[in-house]
Amino acid sequence: MKVMIRRTPKGLECYVPKKDLEEMIVETETPAIWGGWARLGNGWVLDLPAFAEPPSLPVTVEARKHPGAGD
Repeated sequence: MKVMIRRTPKGLECYVPKKDLEEMIVETETPAIWGGWARLGNGWVLDLPAFAEPPSLPVTVEARKHPGAGD
């Protein structure tokens, strides 16, 4: 699914247009978030793509939702 990652004053936020969902990223597998999983405030866990060099934010990427994680 396509998701947009952006930086806000509160931290990193993920927007899922298809679900009209905006949630804060509350935990990540890696400090740079890329190439690992990210847990959203609603409990969803998304696999984010790896990048040789981190993209500038905001950025839209293809992410995969872990089965059984959250909704």
